[in-house]
Amino acid sequence: MNSVPLLPTVNAFLNATSAILLLFGYRFIRTKNVAGHKACMLGAFATSTLFLALYLLYHWRVGSVRFQGTGAARAAYLGILLSHSVLAAAVAPMALRTLYLAWTGDFQRHAAFARKTLPVWLYVSMTGIVVFVMLYLL
Repeated sequence: MNSVPLLPTVNAFLNATSAILLLFGYRFIRTKNVAGHKACMLGAFATSTLFLALYLLYHWRVGSVRFQGTGAARAAYLGILLSHSVLAAAVAPMALRTLYLAWTGDFQRHAAFARKTLPVWLYVSMTGIVVFVMLYLL
């Protein structure tokens, strides 16, 4: 097995951390723990922002990384990568809008928009881990 590059490993860890923080943040708001919710969601945003910076740095230096599998594995990888990439492009503006609505105190609109943002953000974080595993560990 080849060694796994450091930055993709760090990025997978950041994606996992973001997903965990999102789930805890959701749980906190469901139990009306606003302070816990706020801390987790800001942590998820910071983690995802750091991920994006390191992801761009890695691919600026290395270029694209080609999936080595074939057949059904390749088809599955490309399907996951396509949905991940499309939704990843949407998650940043969605997260920014969700945070903005909370920051300005518009909690009714914040909650309504967050119900759309959370599943997309979670999906992107979790499929980011799947893409890492498929590229570097399989």
